Amino acid sequence: MAQSLSQLYVHIIFHVKGHTLIRLNDAQRIHTYMVGIIKNHDSIPIQINGMPDHIHILCILSKNVSLARCVQDVKSISSVWIKGIAPYYHRFEWQKGYGGFSVSPSLHDKTVQYIRNQATHHRKMSCKEEYLLFLKEYGIEYDERYLWND
Repeated sequence: MAQSLSQLYVHIIFHVKGHTLIRLNDAQRIHTYMVGIIKNHDSIPIQINGMPDHIHILCILSKNVSLARCVQDVKSISSVWIKGIAPYYHRFEWQKGYGGFSVSPSLHDKTVQYIRNQATHHRKMSCKEEYLLFLKEYGIEYDERYLWND
């Protein structure tokens, strides 16, 4: 094959470390900033949303960047930027780990709606319950002793 082609839909989830949560009035501009980071990796951001303690990203990952590199840069670059928003964020950090889940094109719209409706969804289920459900649904083995602590 003379040409490299791909369309990799990825649902990424990562959590805030510690007690400095994302304030509701800052969430949209944080998400917008992350859009720029993802675009700088030649990837296509589709939907970003979250709760004060975690973020969901649906994107099309570039064929030229690894998932680990994209997430590492989104987290590290956004963390530095978030610390500059207000003194409240001076100790802000993301947890080290993340979840990356493949999304079938047939589930694209459902995943977009799921990410958009985080506030409604989390009235019924905690962040931890949600994440454990993803791991179970994807058959990912994990050790819960290391899942929430850095």
